[in-house]
Amino acid sequence: MSAGPAVPVTHITSRDNPLVKELRRLSHESTAYRKNGRVWLEGDHLCRAALARGLTPVLAVFSASYWPLAHVECARAAIKNIVIDDALLPEISALESPAPMGFVIDLPVSPLINSSAASVILDRVQDAGNVGSILRSAAAFGFGQIIALKGTAALWSPKVLRAGMGAHFALQLVESVEPSALADLQIPIVVTSSHHGGLLHQQKIPMPCAWAMGHEGQGVSDDLMARASLKVRIDQPGGEESLNVAAAAAICLYASSLAHKPG
Repeated sequence: MSAGPAVPVTHITSRDNPLVKELRRLSHESTAYRKNGRVWLEGDHLCRAALARGLTPVLAVFSASYWPLAHVECARAAIKNIVIDDALLPEISALESPAPMGFVIDLPVSPLINSSAASVILDRVQDAGNVGSILRSAAAFGFGQIIALKGTAALWSPKVLRAGMGAHFALQLVESVEPSALADLQIPIVVTSSHHGGLLHQQKIPMPCAWAMGHEGQGVSDDLMARASLKVRIDQPGGEESLNVAAAAAICLYASSLAHKPG
């Protein structure tokens, strides 16, 4: 670092340290963040994405070998810095190659549903990689709210965070929502299906709207299908029966944003 840190530094050498145990839980357990009220962000990319959105970490954690090389921006970002022995990294990380740094942030307060915001509804989407990928597409194409119905993968789990690549910090995330709460939406729900509705490229998609993406095997529930104002299907001239839900989401959200692009 070109300058010393402006925040307190604590060195940890024991795997029995309570913080090491807490970080391990946050890193390995998909819903530990709900009990702890804290989220573990591992790696430079996620940490920088959080800083870019104005978040202040509670803790910044660095390996002992990386600490002298840490960027001043990261070393001065948190309320407190923690430097741990390199040998403790495998104790904390769930990655095959642990990152040498990470942040702990307070779990953002789950907001109320914004009834008029362009949204993506996740209906029991269970694969963490799919959920994270959909969050990335939502952020990229201007859909600022994610409404995760009960049964959907935990939005702040480590695997979803890694797949989201920083998209979390650009979105309003509402978790564990009952389907009945969707009745409060003031925007139309649009459902994509392999078997129902007109072809996506032939439809006029309303905007703002709420795109509903369903369970990997079962698709969108009958209840949510009944709430939909519009049903569309994606043309697949190659003849495949269906698309991966994250791929379908990217196509739908892109088409939706393109249709309403100025000019």
